[in-house]
This record gives sequence, C-alpha cells and structure tokens, in this order.
Amino acid sequence: MMNHFMILAVLLPLRTCHTTYSQQESDVFPVTYLNVSKDLDLQRLLVEWDVVKSAHDAELAISFEIQVRRTNEVVWTEFRNVTLDKLGKPLHWTWDSNIPLECMSHAVRIRSKAETSKIWSQWSSWESLPGLDTSNRSGPQIFPKEKVLAEGSNITLCCIGGKGQTIKEFSVYPTVDVVKRTKSQVRLLTVGNLSHEKGSNIHAYCSDEDKGSHEAAFFVGKPPDTPKDFSCQTQDMKRVTCTWRKEETYLYGRNSPQYTLSKTSSQKMALCEASCPEQCSCSWDIGQQRVWNVTVTVENPLGKKSATDVFDVKHRVYPTAPFQVWEDCRDTEMTLHWNYKNTEIELFCQTEVVQPDGKVELHNSSVADSRRVTVRGLRPHTEYTARVRCAAARHFWRWSEWSQPLTARTKEGTPSGKLDIWREITPVFGGRNVTLFWKQTPSFQANGKIISYEVTWEKIEDDSQPESISFSSVYNSTRIFLDNHSYRISVMAKNNVNFSLPSILIISRATDNSTEELKEGQVNGTDDGIFLSWEPRSIYDSYIIDWCNFPRLQPCDLQWKRFGPNISSAVISSAAFVPGVRYKFHVYGSVASRASLLEKKIGYLKELPPHLDPIVRKVDLTYNSVTLSWDSYLTNESEPGFVRGYHVYVSPIQGNCNLKGSKKHILSDESELCKYTIENPEEKRYTVKHLMPNTKYKIVVKAFTGGGETPIVNFRYIDTPYNSNMLYFIFLLVIVPTLVAAICHWKMKWVKEWCCPVIPSPNKSKVLSFKEFKMDSEKVLKINDCLPDTLAVDSNADAHKLHPVTWSPVSSTPTEDNTDGHNSSWIYSSENVARDFPPTATPQTHTCFENFAYSSPLGAESDPYQIPETLEAGKINQAVVLYQPQCYIDIFHEDAASAIRETGERKNSLKYISQTDVCWLGGRL
Repeated sequence: MMNHFMILAVLLPLRTCHTTYSQQESDVFPVTYLNVSKDLDLQRLLVEWDVVKSAHDAELAISFEIQVRRTNEVVWTEFRNVTLDKLGKPLHWTWDSNIPLECMSHAVRIRSKAETSKIWSQWSSWESLPGLDTSNRSGPQIFPKEKVLAEGSNITLCCIGGKGQTIKEFSVYPTVDVVKRTKSQVRLLTVGNLSHEKGSNIHAYCSDEDKGSHEAAFFVGKPPDTPKDFSCQTQDMKRVTCTWRKEETYLYGRNSPQYTLSKTSSQKMALCEASCPEQCSCSWDIGQQRVWNVTVTVENPLGKKSATDVFDVKHRVYPTAPFQVWEDCRDTEMTLHWNYKNTEIELFCQTEVVQPDGKVELHNSSVADSRRVTVRGLRPHTEYTARVRCAAARHFWRWSEWSQPLTARTKEGTPSGKLDIWREITPVFGGRNVTLFWKQTPSFQANGKIISYEVTWEKIEDDSQPESISFSSVYNSTRIFLDNHSYRISVMAKNNVNFSLPSILIISRATDNSTEELKEGQVNGTDDGIFLSWEPRSIYDSYIIDWCNFPRLQPCDLQWKRFGPNISSAVISSAAFVPGVRYKFHVYGSVASRASLLEKKIGYLKELPPHLDPIVRKVDLTYNSVTLSWDSYLTNESEPGFVRGYHVYVSPIQGNCNLKGSKKHILSDESELCKYTIENPEEKRYTVKHLMPNTKYKIVVKAFTGGGETPIVNFRYIDTPYNSNMLYFIFLLVIVPTLVAAICHWKMKWVKEWCCPVIPSPNKSKVLSFKEFKMDSEKVLKINDCLPDTLAVDSNADAHKLHPVTWSPVSSTPTEDNTDGHNSSWIYSSENVARDFPPTATPQTHTCFENFAYSSPLGAESDPYQIPETLEAGKINQAVVLYQPQCYIDIFHEDAASAIRETGERKNSLKYISQTDVCWLGGRL
C-alpha cells in the first residue's frame, strides 16, 4: 500500500509537466507562407507571409521577428506585433534598403510567438532575392540607375563588375563628400550631404580590369513647397485668373515642377494649363458660376504639395488700368479725365500727383463711377506728373494697375513774394555810384517765366519825378549814379502776367554814412564755413552780411545774406570758398529798409602756412647768445593766413640741441632742433641765450599762421666768438706771471742785490788777507786795518774816560766825536768787568769788532751780552740772529798788552754795529 502511494506521488508531477509542455507546444504557430519581392524604383523589399488558419480563428495577438540577410550577414532585425482577424488575410511588411538591391542578394526569414506563450516558433526558411552580383554580366554596371536625389540626403552607389572582374576605379564628379568606399567585385561608394551648390548633376564613373566602364547621372534638387500667394480674381466677370508665386526646386526638364489647377471636388480634371515665366498664372471661363473652390497642385519627383482658394467672383474684381488720360490746367488747379473698359462694374478711382520736389499726393474721386478728378492747390507755371487707377466701388478687392503717367504744366500767375536786393556804394566826385544786386529767394515765386526786372529810384526829400529802367531777365545787377541826397530804390520782377511786389532799399544821405573807421576783427573757419558773430542791437529789425566770393577778382561776385533780429552769429558757407584766401565780411544792421555798417570781419576758410620767411637783417653775436632782428612781416590780403607769431630754430652743427628754455623739434630727417616760440606777431627781435662759445650754429626764423609754417629748408650759419672774460682770466693767470718771471730772469742780479744783498765772507775779505798772524786757524785782524764807523759809550762816565775817536772813511783821520748816549754806533757797558786781567791805574782803549759773517743761531740763543734793544727786537722776530762779538788784542802794540785785562772786562759792553743793510723778511736789522 505504501509503495502504491509512493508511485502515485512520483507519477503525478510527471503528468503535470507533460500536460504543460503539450499545451505550450499547441500555442506555437509557425510561418506557413513567405514571399519576398522588390520595388527597384523605391529600393524596397516587399514581404508577405501568413500563419495557420487556427491562429486567425482565435484572433491571437502574435509577435513576429523578421530578419534580413545581405549576402551572408544579417543586416536588419525587427519585431512586429500583430493581432490576427478571422478574415485570414496575409501579413505585409516593407523594408527600405540603404544600398541598391541590384548590388547584392537579399534574403528574409520570420518566426513567431503568441503573446500567451514563451516559446518562439521555428524560423522559416530563407526566402532569397538574388542580386546582379551573381549574374554573368560582361561589363561593369552602376546602381541605382538615374535618380532624382533630395538636397541634404545621402546615397550609396554600387558598381558590379563583369563576371570574374575586379572593379579598378569607382568615382563621382564634380567632387563631392565621399563617406565610404569598399573594394571587391561589388564596390560601394556613399556620398553624403548632397547640395545643388556643388552641382545639380552628379556623374558616377566605374571601370574594371577588363577596361569595361559605365557611367550614371543623378540630379540633386528640392521637393516642392506649398504654393505661395495663391489667389484668384476677375477683370470682366467672365474669366477668372489665378496666380501664385513660382518656387525654385533646382530641377529642370522632365524633373521640373508640374502645376495643376482643378476644382477641389474633382482634382482629376484640370481647369486650365498653368504658365510660369516669372509668376505662375492660370485662367478659365467661369460661365454662370459665381462661387468657386479651386486647388493648385505642384509636383516633382521628390514630392507633391497643394493650396486651395474659395471665392465669390463678385468679390474678386480686379479692374483693368484706365486709359486715354488727359488734363485741363489753370494756374493753381488741374482737372484729369480718363476712360476704362469695365462699363458694367461700378468703380471709383484714385489720382497720384507728383510734385516737382518728388513729393507724392493722392486724390480720390468723390463720386463713384466718375471719370474725372480736379486737383487744387497747385503752383502756377509748374510741371506735374499724374496717373490714375481704379477699384470696385462695392466690394473692394484690389487696385487696378496705374495708367500711363501724364506730364502737365499749370499756367502762369502773378509773381508772389519779393526779390532780395542789396547794394554796394562807392563815393565819387559829386555823389555816389550805387551798384544794385537782386536775387530770387526761396520765398519768392516767379509763377512763370521772368522776362524783365524794373528798377526805380527817387529822392526822399522832395517830390521829384522817379526814374526807372528795365533790364532783361539775364541780368541780376546794375549801376546807377546818385547825388548826396537820400533815395528810395525799388526793384520788381515781371512775367507774362504781372509785376511782383516791389523790394525797397533806402540810400541815406552821404553825410549820414560818415562813420569812424571800424577795426577789422578776425574770424575763424570751420568744417562748414566761416563762423561770424556780432554784437546785437535792439533797434534793428534784421542784419545783413555781405562778402565777395572772389575777393581777388573784379567784379568780385558780391554775395549777401539776411538774418533775423534775434540772431547774432552765423556760419557763412559758399562753394567758392577755398583755403588760403582772405575774405572780408561787412555786418549791417537794417531798420525800415535803411542799412548801417556795424562791424567788419576778415577771415579764412582754412589758413595756410605763410608764403615767405621773415628776412633777418641783423645778427648780434656774443660768446653765449645771438640777437636776431628781422623786417616787419607783410600782412596784406595776399597772405594765406594771419601771422600769429614766429618760431626761432637753433641747433649746433654737431650734436643735438638742449638749450635752456627751448622745446625740441624733430625734422623729417630725424635731426633735432631747439625751438623758441614768439606769440607776438609785432615782435621783430629775439635773443637766443645759453649758447656755447666758439661753436658753429645753424639758425632760422619762421613765421607761422593758424595753418602752421612752411617746411624748414634754408638755415643761416653763425659762429659764436671766444669768451673774452676767459681770455682775461687766462691772461692774468698765465701771461702776467710769465712776463714777471721773464723780467726777473732778465734783471736777476739787480733783484738779487735788491732783495738779498751778498754778505762778504771774512775769510775772503782783503782786510784779513794778511799772513802774519793766525790763532786757531783764524786770521787775526789788526786794529790798524779796521776803521770802525762809529764808537758809542754806554755811560757818560765811560765816555769821559774813553774819549772815542771816529775815523773818517775818506781821509782816515781821527776826528773828535761828541757822542750822545745811545745815538752812536759804539756802545760801552761799564757794568761788567773782566776777571782775567788785573786792574790798572790808567784806563786803556780796547776795540771789539763784530762781524755778521760769523753769526750763528747758537749765538742768538745763548749770548749773554745782548743789549735790551736787541732783546726787544728778538721778541718781535725770533728768526733774527745776532752775532756774538769776538775781541782780539793787538799784541804787537805796546799799549795793548797792558790793557788785556781791561779789554776782557769790557767785553760785554763794547759792540760794533755794521751799517750794512741786511735783507731779512723785508726789513732791516
């Protein structure tokens, strides 16, 4: 029993699995029918297949997997879900190939799976379509064949070679973007981004190894667009014409767009044949039908588009243009007349009148179906151009075309406004010559052809008869003679109808015009002309400015311009104004036709550099400056500008200029000058300072105007002299000392004797030339050979004892000398007594000789016998050296021996002072 249950437990799951598998197998519906064909024009595969009838009966939802194979490679896989119906119709699917189907074989297979099942059916067999690559062709061939291609698209071309042949060349021209190439017996070439700008025609060329070749042509264009501006209208209520705008597709010939106009309800039957020279149009007879619904269709190989218009013929009336237009003119109005063909349609018309200045005026007829219109407010004797157009009065749709233009001239009328007159007064003997000028202003209207001008003048002070004269219309000025009285002058213009209003001008008495000489003010030119300003005066009702267009010619073509009372400045412009010409302007104030001169102005449209340079007449040079003097510069009317001042240019011949107070100026050749500016045009003298002595400079003076100055061409060359102060200094520093040295050298002996006299040497003296006696290599001087000049005794006591004797150097005879104290040259001192000798009863006379040749510094420092006068002198000058005296005893004299001791005692009190002058620091000892 247990085993039985165990067997059942095993078999029950197996039965369940078998039942489930069998049920799933019954849900598989394989493909029972498969057919594959191709559309070569569209390069498309057409696939048709079916499954068993039970699947249709069950109306199952089935998924199909479709695969496309090219040669031996699956190139496309797609899933398609379909719900079957009981009709049992086969299923269809299309696939567009990206390469021509002729190039390679293609095959298709399909399998299916019910949505309630998880099992796919078996694949169907491959259904193949052979390509030409398997054919026995004798030469190469390109696919696809001739074809129209859309701009911006890509295309893949293929070339199949002959049997057993390899493609040698496969190319396209003109040159386009080639995306991909392959090489084999079947060669592919992909061209991308096609454009008509690179050529509306593309040619492909293919050749193989057997020298066989093939060519194919392709056309690039655009698909048609929906027709623009499509509308329909009638001109006579009998025939309707529809028009639309032609679009460019870049396809021509049999590929050009084809237009068809038909009723919308029946597009198979065309109403008319379209014509498209510039704008497309198509016309047909409408008969009795009034409401229409029409469609225009445009088609080319790349596509098809259409547009529709629904209309009532009564609302689409487009009249023909009026014809036979003529005019009827007066002086200020013109009536236009016309005809038109649409007598059955009620129209209203519009007239266009073109003024002489180009302004356009439109005038509508006030009455429907009127065939004339009157235009008023015109100017006399003026030419106008007019034309007419019309439209339906009840249901306006569109204006007709304009009629042919008509040109007409209004008749003449009385001149309107006044002439603008002016005068020029020239004093002459007995009166004045008055030149009158007149011109037509913008406010003056001749209203016809001016045939003459009438000039009348009369005295204001009395009732004399006026005088008049008439001039032809070719004249605009005349000259009359007036005396010194006041006159009223009038000028009128005359045409074939009448005179204009008179223009009045008052000429004041000659004495009334006497005014002080006015100073001419300078004015400046601008880009638009010459700017003038004046001081306004409230008493005047207008201002007049006159000038000459050609001031250097006679007549000068006098011009004038009037301004209102509130204007005090103006820019005067004229086509005759040229740069470099001085123009004179006179500003007049006018009240009650009487003008008074207020101001004078002179100016240039544009100033130019002066014609000539100032002539330097005088050059004053110093070692560090130069003063230039030049003539007054001519400032007449022929000058091309106002002289504003002068420029002085200086530069050394060698090196750059850097003078103090100057500015640098660079010439065109890159050379550098020092520039000085003189802003006073009246200045005629200038000094350039800080020059270097003994240096060569180039210098030039240039006048400048508001237009600058002329280029520097010629220089004047100067040489600065030497610095005289330096020469004086050199003379004092070098020449004078040299002369002094030369003179001193020439008189050296005299100078030496004067400044430093020669001191005799005792050893060389003739006095000591004896050979009789010597003491310690020194010669002994005999008292007899030495004749002192003077003896002096220190005290009166000694003087009474000694009785000095003075020898005369001339006679050598002793002479009594009354010596008075310290005034003698001999000085005796009784204060010191020699210790070496014994005293004697009788005083003896001893002599001490002092010789300066034996003086030494040591003696000056340690001499105990110096007298107070000598010490006092030593305090003044420590360099003074005093000689220590030496005493010698005349041993050969019999009286001398006995007085040796006494001599030694008086050694310090007896001195001899030489009379010889000693040169010591410029003084005498």
